[in-house]
Amino acid sequence: MASTSPSFSYLIKSEIINEKFDGGDMSLNRMYLRDMFLATGSMSNPEKGYHLEFVFSEESQALKTLEAMQEFSLKAKITKRSKNYVLYIKEGEDIALFLNIIGAHKSLLELENIRVIKDVSNNVNRVVNCETSNLRKTVNASLKQTEDIELIFAEKGEKYLEPNLRQLADLRLSYPNATLEEMGHLSEPKISKSCVNHRLRKISEIAKKIRNDE
Repeated sequence: MASTSPSFSYLIKSEIINEKFDGGDMSLNRMYLRDMFLATGSMSNPEKGYHLEFVFSEESQALKTLEAMQEFSLKAKITKRSKNYVLYIKEGEDIALFLNIIGAHKSLLELENIRVIKDVSNNVNRVVNCETSNLRKTVNASLKQTEDIELIFAEKGEKYLEPNLRQLADLRLSYPNATLEEMGHLSEPKISKSCVNHRLRKISEIAKKIRNDE
């Protein structure tokens, strides 16, 4: 269960009590949902998580409120908590729609601002995590390639490799942090990323054979 935040719930309730609504725009279900939120509703701090709920002592009240929400295609569920029936919404978009339905437009704007900031932060974190993961893979691959090359040179000598493989081996030792694409540009003549990868695999196979022979 999400912890409720009196501050955000208070913001919503204060708004729908103090703001004047256009009666023509407030259907019976809109009015009902607004009144139910004032009486039994609460909302968690959206900076921590999305959770809006109503607590009823009677299941019939929860079902009636759920039916009113379904008119607006809101995704809500009912669960039993102790002796009460809890009707809740957990999706940010549905909570935003609910606030719009009951006319809490200032609260809706505040919620959307928080959602935008959270989305941007999450996207940045995903990009950073992806780049970190890719960098880790590149570093690990480079270390393995360097280990293979040093083994070959130590056991068989540099001339054991074909000229095209030896050139790539020298590049890897000289540029341990270079990507496959960068190594392709450094080669003479330049070669594609897939060609670099193919030659490095051949070097790895040679090193593997030397280890197995040992």
